Amino acid sequence: MVEAYLRLGVLDHRHLDARASDQPADAGVSLCERRFRAKINLRGKPLKKFLDASAKAISLSLPKTPNQTTTAEGITALWLGPDEWLVTGPPDSEGGIAARLREALKGQHAAITDVTEGRMVIGLAGRNARDILMKGCPLDLHASQFKPGDCAQSALAKTVIILHQTTDAPAYDIYVERSMADYLWRWLEDAALEYGLAVTQG
Repeated sequence: MVEAYLRLGVLDHRHLDARASDQPADAGVSLCERRFRAKINLRGKPLKKFLDASAKAISLSLPKTPNQTTTAEGITALWLGPDEWLVTGPPDSEGGIAARLREALKGQHAAITDVTEGRMVIGLAGRNARDILMKGCPLDLHASQFKPGDCAQSALAKTVIILHQTTDAPAYDIYVERSMADYLWRWLEDAALEYGLAVTQG
């Protein structure tokens, strides 16, 4: 974990705070950087003992259905595979989340890895948010197929991502590797120009 005073947002060089507006007006798309969101990769066999211990540690049941998420008290768990989840939380909560999971799962066959610094999260919302994604993502994102609470590992503009639809607005969280974040942000900005773009605070 990086010391707080050394932390830099992945997109700090783009000075997004200076461009941010709390009211996107008539823009069809809004973008933001969700800075420093905690991310813990959790792996283990989805047996009752493992699931019960994990739920107790984070006050949240892990999703057992493919490509689903669960959320409670600021923590979200994303299903990545039959024995893999991404547990996310507010900034600077990664140490506490990981410690609670390690304590609860002590003695079990499990892996808890802090991957907070490996990925960043771009928030995408607005009436044309789905149109933007469909320009570069192969998923079927029709409202009847991909809904709030759904997540998927996929690609966007040739970039590996995890996509999570958070609300019906529609709004999405896009998890992308840190090294590709600036490229993907620029691609999203360019793709949004025809709809009107607002940069907001995450």
